[in-house]
Amino acid sequence: MAIRQILKMGDPRLLLPSQPVSAFGTAALKTLVGDMFDTMRAHEGAGLAAPQIAEPLQVVIFGFEKNQRYPDAPPVPETVLINPEITPMDAEMENGWEGCLSVPGLRGEVPRFRSIRYTGYTMDGDRIDRVAEGFHARVVQHECDHLQGILYPTKISDLRRFGFTDTLQVLR
Repeated sequence: MAIRQILKMGDPRLLLPSQPVSAFGTAALKTLVGDMFDTMRAHEGAGLAAPQIAEPLQVVIFGFEKNQRYPDAPPVPETVLINPEITPMDAEMENGWEGCLSVPGLRGEVPRFRSIRYTGYTMDGDRIDRVAEGFHARVVQHECDHLQGILYPTKISDLRRFGFTDTLQVLR
């Protein structure tokens, strides 16, 4: 496995919608997922989407026990989610601070659905169907946005709540 280069905001490839995965359990898919986990862990991320490493496929990974970038976040189960679909459980939204490995050094407060149901597939094509709340739901929504070519800054409703991480620390 390998640590891959992460595309940064401004790279037009991050703005393109991704293609669904059609073949599960392949060596190429296993290599991609392994590279994604190596890359995410090397950068202390909470999740990573394939488009962030220039692979335009509907593949996201996420999960951690503890995360240095989000020290107050509860654990999120380590997951490979392919061809995901998200359904809000209700209309309740929640503001929360987000960062992104493709938008290094910045954070913003983003409204997200507080509770979601997400479905999709594992690397081997087994069905995933889960309900998530709070930070877990936020991470899934953030990563799945990448598959539609959406970066979190476009979802910030108040740009006064967007800035450099080291500066925003004093505002929290």
